[in-house]
Amino acid sequence: MILELAILHVKAGKQLAFENDFITASQYIAAIDGYIRHSLKKCIEVENQYVLLVEWSSLEAHEIGFRQSPQYLKWKELLHDYYDPFPQVFHYGDLPQKI
Repeated sequence: MILELAILHVKAGKQLAFENDFITASQYIAAIDGYIRHSLKKCIEVENQYVLLVEWSSLEAHEIGFRQSPQYLKWKELLHDYYDPFPQVFHYGDLPQKI
């Protein structure tokens, strides 16, 4: 399992519209093979900051399966104009368990 993490800075005054469009956009990411689940969290201290967490079965499911799909174009159309600056996206994997 791979965890995608992106800190999203939404343009001031656009938070409610972003949150509504995110609900719509969620159907596009959820339709991708290898998608497991996602959550969007709103920062308590910084009014226009969010963190997006997405669990994928593999890095390829995100980087190829989603980012090269028609669904990604719809996601991008709905959400990318909200960000300033554009978010960096990072991927995390589990550490091996030692017994």
